Amino acid sequence: MKTLRLATLATAAAATVLALASCAPPEDNADETPSSSEGVDAATATSAADFGGMDGLIEAAQEEGQLNVIALPPDWANYGEIIDTFAEKYGIEVNSAQPTAASQDEINAANQLKGTDRAPDVFDLGQAVALANTDLYAPYQVETWEEIPEDFKEPTGLWVNDYGGYMSIGYDSKVVPDITSVDDLLKPEFKGKVALNGDPTQAGAAFSGVMMAALANGGGPNDIAPGVDFFSDLKKAGNFIPVDPDSATIESGQTPVVIDWDYLGAAAAKNVPTWKTVVPSGYVIAGYYYQAINVDAPHPAAARLWQEFLYSDEGQNLWLKGGARPVRGPAMAAAGTIDDALWSALPVVDGNPVIPNVEQTEAAAAYLADNWAKAVG
Repeated sequence: MKTLRLATLATAAAATVLALASCAPPEDNADETPSSSEGVDAATATSAADFGGMDGLIEAAQEEGQLNVIALPPDWANYGEIIDTFAEKYGIEVNSAQPTAASQDEINAANQLKGTDRAPDVFDLGQAVALANTDLYAPYQVETWEEIPEDFKEPTGLWVNDYGGYMSIGYDSKVVPDITSVDDLLKPEFKGKVALNGDPTQAGAAFSGVMMAALANGGGPNDIAPGVDFFSDLKKAGNFIPVDPDSATIESGQTPVVIDWDYLGAAAAKNVPTWKTVVPSGYVIAGYYYQAINVDAPHPAAARLWQEFLYSDEGQNLWLKGGARPVRGPAMAAAGTIDDALWSALPVVDGNPVIPNVEQTEAAAAYLADNWAKAVG
């Protein structure tokens, strides 16, 4: 599974979780930033209006003909169908690199491949990595900008939250007993069976898994240390396995218990009928991921069209189809454009979500950087 994502919400976003421009003349130098056929510098466009509207943006993107994405597993929040739908809808080839990479890998690729046609055009990042690299993003506001809550976007459009969910424990009920709390995982029945989605110093799902364990053991956003101690105890008990889980390890039985986002648990259940997913009552950690456009994108118009697609009704419903909660979900529900059956089928969560803010996330990330390897390895 995707080992990205230090993903958390802004402090004022709890209610929403619960409900879950400028132009430049064309350059003479062919080596300069690509421009559309209408003379718009796509790399500096801050909205579709800079292209004369969506039709102009689509034309410019189709002239480029390609889009480079990175770290988007097909079975993560329905990204496989999202990519295929975008490619077919606009006739643009999507080059998907390193689908199991981490957020920092995305940034590394952008730096290492800068100036080449292989650099990523867009990013899908966790909070800590996203906010540490804003100098790499191009500001852009999609047409549905006004329906995205203020707490879920940077004012100029450098980054925008997109889809999210709740930290959960997924498990094969044929292999282990039912799980009702985090501490259940310390029991002998779970020996050699518990996996965490990634390294919490790099992976948002793993980071939030440790935060959930911290909350369950007297800590929380201001103190992630009890979560590190929990995983240290889990390892000492022989229950923690250092395997990066994905759909293959779940289906094979290699990782019968996985700490991960609830929508990934829902995806696993499609192929493992005995798979269950629980969001532990009282230890509810919520999180969203961040979209951004690479300021040095080799296909800047296609990058902007990708963002428009993701935040359209169609794109948002495709994330919902993957079990994730789209950021425009409440607004679409009010407008009657959400898929009602899928929206109503989202798991009920018992308890108020805990939403670490930016400062808490940065402090927790620093603690993990200093202590995770020593305590857990």
